[in-house]
Amino acid sequence: MDGAGESRVGGGGGDGSVGVQIRQSRRLPDFLQSVNLKYVKLGYHYLISNLLTLCLFPLAVVISVEASQMNPDDLKQLWIHLQYNLVSIIICSAILVFGLTVYVMTRPRPVYLVDFSCYLPPDHLKAPYARFMEHSRLTGDFDDSALEFQRKILERSGLGEDTYVPEAMHYVPPRISMAAAREEAEQVMFGALDNLFANTNVNPKDIGILVVNCSLFNPTPSLSAMIVNKYKLRGNIRSYNLGGMGCSAGVIAVDLAKDMLLVHRNTYAVVVSTENITQNWYFGNKKSMLIPNCLFRVGGSAVLLSNKSRDKRRSKYRLVHVVRTHRGADDKAFRCVYQEQDDTGRTGVSLSKDLMAIAGETLKTNITTLGPLVLPISEQILFFMTLVVKKLFNGKVKPYIPDFKLAFEHFCIHAGGRAVIDELEKNLQLSPVHVEASRMTLHRFGNTSSSSIWYELAYIEAKGRMRRGNRVWQIAFGSGFKCNSAIWEALRHVKPSNNSPWEDCIDKYPVTLSY
Repeated sequence: MDGAGESRVGGGGGDGSVGVQIRQSRRLPDFLQSVNLKYVKLGYHYLISNLLTLCLFPLAVVISVEASQMNPDDLKQLWIHLQYNLVSIIICSAILVFGLTVYVMTRPRPVYLVDFSCYLPPDHLKAPYARFMEHSRLTGDFDDSALEFQRKILERSGLGEDTYVPEAMHYVPPRISMAAAREEAEQVMFGALDNLFANTNVNPKDIGILVVNCSLFNPTPSLSAMIVNKYKLRGNIRSYNLGGMGCSAGVIAVDLAKDMLLVHRNTYAVVVSTENITQNWYFGNKKSMLIPNCLFRVGGSAVLLSNKSRDKRRSKYRLVHVVRTHRGADDKAFRCVYQEQDDTGRTGVSLSKDLMAIAGETLKTNITTLGPLVLPISEQILFFMTLVVKKLFNGKVKPYIPDFKLAFEHFCIHAGGRAVIDELEKNLQLSPVHVEASRMTLHRFGNTSSSSIWYELAYIEAKGRMRRGNRVWQIAFGSGFKCNSAIWEALRHVKPSNNSPWEDCIDKYPVTLSY
């Protein structure tokens, strides 16, 4: 580039051109172009993160030099001095032993994720766009405006042609019944659990804690009772059934299982996350209630957790943090995802136009709590100093957005829809590879509610990207309104489990999305 500039200037001839060339050569380089600021920030991050080590290193050198200069007479004098202070030594040792004992006895026991499994429905349940629209038309429940609205949502949703709807929805008219809903629940839950038990070689009777979450389908006996009956789990199992808690209930279920594992030693916990579509399809024409029809699809997951120290070697991850945020006290947030009847008496889930704004505010609260737990001290200093400057000097200073890429290698953003993923990619300043798992899960499986974050983690494993020490941020949104985060740390280089939902198609991904 410089050579090209000089030839253009020299073309004018005469002394003036020489002067121009001299002045041009004396200009300082553009540091913004020649220095990549990313590396400056990484250098700052490394310096602050290792500040204590850098400060202690000179002290260690001084101590080492002094120790090397000691002779046998100095060591003898030190021993004599300690003999005359035996009582002090005994007291200090007793205090040290007592403190270490209290620490060991009271510290939280680690919770390990041994393995997890995601349900892969059979091919005959796939619902391509054309079939979906044809069945919607043939039901006779939707007017032309509602059909056109659904077509546009499908085209812009980010869903692909291979997502699944339950068996009952493949009939015209759909076979909506309690028996069909139970059948869907059994296929999903038992399919995921069968694969989980096969991969881990765990006897179902060894399970001490069972947590099941499904928002919209809560029969009697409960879904957790259905699992107990199917696998003949032991009579003293502690089982819980979470209903009505939306797409973020998977993290809530993990949090509950974690708390139970901290109390009950030497046991396993199983967390099953799913949603049921059969009895919750909306057959009306209210547009805000038609969106879930276009986004939600069949899916479910089963996760095996353990507090047994011997399971650390075979486990995939260790649970680091769970952070939960609930904004149910705010009326707008409470009603932004709301199950109700329309004017004709048909039941569905209505999505408010304020949903994205409320989700953003809830996320802000969640990451404000999460940040100090996971961000390196360098990012916390920058964030704090920006707040101080904004408060004291200039109210127009933009708040500093912490770089969560320094805390996590992988992100599992709930595949609730294309808009949710777009907003988090933008606001958290993530790169396309960080949201790839979320986009591809939405494309391949649709919105599977609370289990979507597990399909995303399975995608990362299938791509061979999970390395020892990597941290994963699972973040989910749900009705209420809630935003919940779970942080996991990989204990080894993780390979995909047998019968992974991506096993037969991972080579086709990522795909290019067009809206």
